[in-house]
Amino acid sequence: MSRLTGNQESTAKGLTGMYAPTVPAREFTARSGDGVRFPVEVHGDAADPAVVLAHGWTCSTLFWAPVIRELTASGLRVVVYDQRGHGRSPAAATPQAYTTAMLADDLCAVLDVALEPGERAVIGGHSMGGMTLMAAAGRPQLAEHGAALMLCSTGAQHLTGQARVIPLRSERARHVAHRALLGASAPLGPVTPLTRKALAYGTLGPRPLPETAEATARIVHACPTGVRSAWGGVLAGLDLAAKVPYLKAPTAVVTGTRDRLTPLPHARRLAAMLPDCTGVHELEGRGHMTPLEEPGSVSAVLTGLARDHLTGATQGSAAATTMKESA
Repeated sequence: MSRLTGNQESTAKGLTGMYAPTVPAREFTARSGDGVRFPVEVHGDAADPAVVLAHGWTCSTLFWAPVIRELTASGLRVVVYDQRGHGRSPAAATPQAYTTAMLADDLCAVLDVALEPGERAVIGGHSMGGMTLMAAAGRPQLAEHGAALMLCSTGAQHLTGQARVIPLRSERARHVAHRALLGASAPLGPVTPLTRKALAYGTLGPRPLPETAEATARIVHACPTGVRSAWGGVLAGLDLAAKVPYLKAPTAVVTGTRDRLTPLPHARRLAAMLPDCTGVHELEGRGHMTPLEEPGSVSAVLTGLARDHLTGATQGSAAATTMKESA
């Protein structure tokens, strides 16, 4: 039986090449603070150092396929899961139940089940996944397991006014327009040339590869409408700036220079607020979906963090392991 169900299985069939789904070596079941259970995938050898990844709004574990391939080839074990309501993770009972605390609860549940007590890992998040790490700042699980962090294509506050998807001159006008866009409850419908082009404009750089635009559209269109709208409402009012200084671990920031959803100033502000920023990696000409647009560069940042902060540490049930050289 396929591990994928419903919309996700249909979506996976249309993903090819480096975007084709990866098959996990193992699966666990995490139980979050509200009692909801959801699957956690582990890719790679159990003895290898661990990287835990949280995807963004309207995506799923399918989003990480090209990065998973890069990381496992470099001798890393990769843990991924679906954010609440995305992919195979159950939706919340009501739209009001979606909160940044839920994001943090679910990540902590993943760390509890997928890592051994005291095991250190590199933990990264893209977009809403990066906000998940910010929401979990100060949680004991993040302190215990987070040897280093990556915040990718994300921001801590003022998302709607500073976004550039709708290019209005006034920040106030952009705030109103983007707030309506994030909370929209209209179905996206099937992937067509028109919807693919519109989504690529908002989420990718100016000259995306056709296969990247196709993968982006298939993954985003698979997100349930109600889930997309509910989480969009959370993002519209997001303010996690006070949490960022509590991310004590060494943290790399990754951003696309043509990101319309979380433009470059967000990355620079995060870098200024972080206690230990290892650098801002600006991917020239890339948009918001940097792990799909340039998976090699995103993977290189994660591999570098693992090499600097995990090599020689005890990982899982294995004694000190030596990482393979990155391709």
